[in-house]
Amino acid sequence: MNYIIYVISLIGIYGILTVSLNLSVGYTGILSLAQAAFMGIGAYASAILLTQWGFNFFSTLFVGMAIAGLVGWGLVWATLRLKGIYYVIASFGFQVIVYSIFLNWISLTQGPFGIRQIPRPQAFGFTFLGPLRYAILILGFLAICLWVAWRVGESPYGKVLRAIREDEAAAASIGKNVSRYKIVIFTVSAMLASVGGALYAGLITYIDPFTFTIHESIFILALVIIGGSGNVYGSVVGAAVLISIPEMLRFFDVPTTVASPIREILYGALMIIFLRFRPKGLLPERITHRVMR
Repeated sequence: MNYIIYVISLIGIYGILTVSLNLSVGYTGILSLAQAAFMGIGAYASAILLTQWGFNFFSTLFVGMAIAGLVGWGLVWATLRLKGIYYVIASFGFQVIVYSIFLNWISLTQGPFGIRQIPRPQAFGFTFLGPLRYAILILGFLAICLWVAWRVGESPYGKVLRAIREDEAAAASIGKNVSRYKIVIFTVSAMLASVGGALYAGLITYIDPFTFTIHESIFILALVIIGGSGNVYGSVVGAAVLISIPEMLRFFDVPTTVASPIREILYGALMIIFLRFRPKGLLPERITHRVMR
């Protein structure tokens, strides 16, 4: 039973990460390979403040969101003029830089040794110690993130984001400040990703730099593609599919050294299949015809 709750918790965390990336990729068309970096910022901010400074978990969330938002703002502001593959390369470079900081700033992050014994959250004297309690906390945050993304997507603001995704020049021609919209939504995306990272640190109670690599960013992007780009609920469906299916390997007599490569093969095969036969994902974007204001 605890294992099932653990898988549900993972789905909730990756649901948050996928929702956050969907805001920039699905709604706005900003294809980023740096989401694991913002996840790592949230995880390390929470782990360091909890283990070294004695902060409350919920306080560390706000600190992580502030740092990730500031860093995300700086990244998108510095790369506004880049389009297409050039932005993808820039975000890849940023991901590598952040990973290198996690790995080499040993006095702060403990480098390759990682940070251990990360405590579970506490609030008003209540500790989320058990797997079920922590799963409920994660699902609560997932619900909040879904609500935020849904409100953005269904608002006139979301319609402008979709217009930017389809044709930046056309959006600018009707008086929309494309740069401002991109900066704001990417900053929000980075902040939500940091929440997922903080919850992940509390779930595993141990983090190291090798969790937040380019492979993790590609995996989160795969969740968006398979779930449905531009559909907030598709983010959760994609996370549920790509987390639960590989976990089924644990019920077969598959050695650990073989299971990991099989998971990677499954991820790649599913991406190819969906891009070829169902590019809009399991839950395609719902098109509305409301007029932008």
